Amino acid sequence: MLRPYPNKTLPTNLSQPTAPEQSLRRTPVGVLVMLKSCATLIHTWLRFLSAFAMSRTLISSGSPFEHDIAYSRAVVQGDWVFVSGTTGFDYATMTISNDVVAQAEQCFQNIAAALAQAGASLADVVRVTYLLSNRDDFAPCWPVLRKHLGEVRPAATMQCVGLLDPRMKIEIEVTALKAPR
Repeated sequence: MLRPYPNKTLPTNLSQPTAPEQSLRRTPVGVLVMLKSCATLIHTWLRFLSAFAMSRTLISSGSPFEHDIAYSRAVVQGDWVFVSGTTGFDYATMTISNDVVAQAEQCFQNIAAALAQAGASLADVVRVTYLLSNRDDFAPCWPVLRKHLGEVRPAATMQCVGLLDPRMKIEIEVTALKAPR
């Protein structure tokens, strides 16, 4: 017989509950506790597996960049929503402000619109990445970040990078996990 741990002796009474467990199992409360634990475990596994069983949905803002660079504004896979790096362009007019704070505000408007199309909101954001061309521009944006994510407080990273267009001062990327409805 093959043993997973040949040098270890395994207890022989693994399936035998201890005396307190036996008495708890015999009570209505004990039965309810066991049922709730099983239901929670099953719900967690079903939610995890549904992310892989569901088809992928692509969200578009209508920006010409999406076609030209071959990406989607957001991708929905199960309960997860992955929003691409979003700049401060107003996609309706294809204009961008020269002010980094105004760009940050427009970024969040664009992100909120993508999340809404995906059936989510900024309240579902679990991860955010801020990309700025000038590190000194980050602090002035903090009030905007607090306005949109202050209650959510997702995991966050800020990086100083060279952005594609010199007019772009900030780009924001988020990941959201849709709350069970």
